[in-house]
Amino acid sequence: MTNRRSFLRTAALGGAAAMAAPAIVRAQAPIKWRFQTYAGAALGEFVTKPAIDYINTAANGEMEIELYYADQIVPTGELFQALQRGTIDAVHADDDSMASPTPLQVFGGYFPLATKHALDVPVLFNQYGLADIWREEYAKVGVQWLSAAGQDPCNFNTKKEITSLADLDGLKLYTFPTAGRFLSRFGVVPVSIPYEDAEVAVQTGELDGMAWSGITEDYTVGWANVTDYFLTNNISGAWIGSFFVNQQRWSDLPDHLKQIVMAGIEASHTYRNQWYWGGEARLRAQGDKLQLRTIPQEEWVQVEEAAQEFWQEIADESEINAKIVQIFRDYNDVTSKAGPPYTFG
Repeated sequence: MTNRRSFLRTAALGGAAAMAAPAIVRAQAPIKWRFQTYAGAALGEFVTKPAIDYINTAANGEMEIELYYADQIVPTGELFQALQRGTIDAVHADDDSMASPTPLQVFGGYFPLATKHALDVPVLFNQYGLADIWREEYAKVGVQWLSAAGQDPCNFNTKKEITSLADLDGLKLYTFPTAGRFLSRFGVVPVSIPYEDAEVAVQTGELDGMAWSGITEDYTVGWANVTDYFLTNNISGAWIGSFFVNQQRWSDLPDHLKQIVMAGIEASHTYRNQWYWGGEARLRAQGDKLQLRTIPQEEWVQVEEAAQEFWQEIADESEINAKIVQIFRDYNDVTSKAGPPYTFG
């Protein structure tokens, strides 16, 4: 009876919890990251900001990512070093323009004639083994590779009309390091300047145009306002870019927040796919700023053949390069046999 009476008294007072000192719940400070993208503000709104917005909302106050656009914290060419040091916590960029200190640098951005469509990129990474290679190589240098996706093709937008390969000779173009290395075979003069300076550089004559994007970006960032022609031939069907995080920062992140980060990144891949795919078609068909031009296929085949020679040169540089080039060859062999829509024509 004594025990029963004690129990009833306790229950009347609200149970054992009421007898204990009240717990003080303190809100934990949110985990904060500084994140820089390769893209300027106009482009970044579509290619990077959707991922950051998703993560910040889904994290429900537990995590806050502050987004910076091209060159706002460090120049794009110094992104990787800043990521290693922890000056920046995470990055959205391609291996090439951020000067990755790995053999993978040459394959990021636009590896000549390696892809035809944006969906080729996730297939290569998830079905053909590139994801494992990227993850392993970046782990060696203290960076966590998270995910890669394709974006737009690499066409040319120029002040000068291009209707033959001979018209490329002497053109000063803003482009990616590896793309520039390849295009120099046809007389192109690659020019490296800050992203946000490219538009003014065309107006001052420092540049003749860009080999940096598809037509969606030309209109979005203002390049269609300062150039006159768009060459429908491309030197690569899809940009290869990735999301990276400082390895320690990723390790410190709780698992449920890691899942939120990955979900945001994957959702942004889906958004970019439709944004570019629809934009390329609509602006070619209905855009009123750039006149379309095409180099005939019987002449363009010289570029395709030169790309195969370029691939072999890259493959000869190292064992890892040879492995990656073979993956591109294997995939292109499959798609060429599959026919349209995997190949053109």
